[in-house]
Amino acid sequence: MIDSVIDFLAPYTFLIVGAVKAVIIAIGLLSSVPLLVWLERRLMGRFQVRLGPNRVGPFGLGQPFADSLKLLFKESIVQNSADKFLFYLAPAVVVFTAIVTFSLIPFGKPFEIFDQKIGMWVANVNVGILFVFAISSMGIYGIVLAGLSSNNKYSLMGGLRSSAQMISYELTLGLAALGVIMITGSLNLQEIVDAQKTVPNILLQPLAFVLFYIAGVAETNRAPFDLPEAEQELVAGFHTEYSGMKFAMFFMGEYINMITMSALITLLFLGGWHSYIIPVPDLLFIGPLLVFSVKVFILLCILIWLRSTFPRIRYDRLMTFGWKILVPLAMLNLMVTSVFIVIF
Repeated sequence: MIDSVIDFLAPYTFLIVGAVKAVIIAIGLLSSVPLLVWLERRLMGRFQVRLGPNRVGPFGLGQPFADSLKLLFKESIVQNSADKFLFYLAPAVVVFTAIVTFSLIPFGKPFEIFDQKIGMWVANVNVGILFVFAISSMGIYGIVLAGLSSNNKYSLMGGLRSSAQMISYELTLGLAALGVIMITGSLNLQEIVDAQKTVPNILLQPLAFVLFYIAGVAETNRAPFDLPEAEQELVAGFHTEYSGMKFAMFFMGEYINMITMSALITLLFLGGWHSYIIPVPDLLFIGPLLVFSVKVFILLCILIWLRSTFPRIRYDRLMTFGWKILVPLAMLNLMVTSVFIVIF
């Protein structure tokens, strides 16, 4: 009986393993959001010489879960003038695209168990980095739809700001990544990591790393580039009319995008799961996963540090900084990299 079931499921092993990994990663991402919120509030408290959450649970760990419970039971109000379908669709688009984007992120090297090779990813695509850029860019539709469907001038302005910001900084993001792609000769994220076994790309492309990180902060709408929200100008921007869990879903998407962007920077510039001179035990997937997680954690802490340090810049300066400074520097880096590759 058991043998017959195994023989029946054998052709579908790849599909079953992929589905299990997808569920695990989705649950892991959604579960990490409250912890990341707690980390941000605690770190910002330290940066700003205050305590941060420390009342609910040990070290305030229960605070994000209490907030989640509050939002879950909070009344959801939708004004009569809103486009109901688009109003409900917008936060779902933001969360869905954020989770799907992470499905292409490899977070450890493959390992074998029971003669079955398991990859530490949901899908391994030859053009993985292009897929990540394409799906992450679609998340902007959720923000634009939120601003458009709310029938609120402040929300509409926040949605338009977000779309313009994405177009401006996506160009820098792509040009900075192109230097790494030229050196590696591949669009596959795992192959890009494998090419950094001896030297991480941050040493070969330091300018591209800085440009990619700055553009990544802008892409995730994080301070000092959080102009789509800008509470001093737009009340709350694109999510002004949202409440309850629909409001929380926008922040779930933002924090998942923070994790994805930090993971992508780790893969492109920091060598992924390679520990280099630091000895790490290679036990199945635990050692590489630990190295990868530490690098992502440090990048997340820097994102929080930036929010605590720099004030929000003016919108015209945001666009000027993107088009007149970052894009020319990214093109210069690309030209220098091309000359280097041709000569050497």
